[in-house]
Amino acid sequence: MAQNLIGKTAIITGASAGIGWATARELARRGASVVLTARREKRLAELSQAISAEGGKSMALAGDAGSQAHIDQLLAKALEWTGRLDIVIVNAGRGLAGGALNSDQSQWEALYKLNVLGAAYLMREAAKIMLERKTGDIVALGSVSGHNISPFSGFYGSTKWAIAAVAEALRREVCSQGVRVTTIKPGIVESEFQAVAGYTYENFNKSIARFGKVLSADDVAQSISFIISQPQHVHINELVLRPTGQDYP
Repeated sequence: MAQNLIGKTAIITGASAGIGWATARELARRGASVVLTARREKRLAELSQAISAEGGKSMALAGDAGSQAHIDQLLAKALEWTGRLDIVIVNAGRGLAGGALNSDQSQWEALYKLNVLGAAYLMREAAKIMLERKTGDIVALGSVSGHNISPFSGFYGSTKWAIAAVAEALRREVCSQGVRVTTIKPGIVESEFQAVAGYTYENFNKSIARFGKVLSADDVAQSISFIISQPQHVHINELVLRPTGQDYP
């Protein structure tokens, strides 16, 4: 595996499982020093151990990616550790089963705080740092549910539509100064995400069975690695990634 990220520092939010976990290991294998954050401190420690066992470098800071205070601390710790910030993977987020009519309204505010406001704040503050060196990559995790809104996850999809808009707005502000901003929109990924979001066999799994084999977290991680490994003049600013059999959304 090419270690084309040697000397670079990457922050990965939501690193305790799924896409965040897989991406952290992928970037560390490629030589990046990875800064890990998520709520679950024990899981971050396990990930750090796994990265170390493969010869990689990492540091972890547990906290809430929807909190501006935590994001400020995270960025400060990353700069203190290596003196630079090259890559930010804005991955932390959660789902919510149902659409505008039948999703749990009591969760709406918390969903937007994490999926949109916290993510947008991290993107803005990271971009400010990267603009000083006129280089860097920010990758925001969107979703096909924010590309084609689906009624079984419509309200969640609205958050992913929003963060894609924020990412594109930021891209237009910073791309002329060497900073790349990408939205990656995965389809169905096998992870613990679905259970946490309230999806069940009846309201989710039964309807997607016809898709066949779905994406793994590693599939998405490898796509992210491909995006950030492009020559500096090449910018993949949006990527939609689906299982082959997924026709909708």
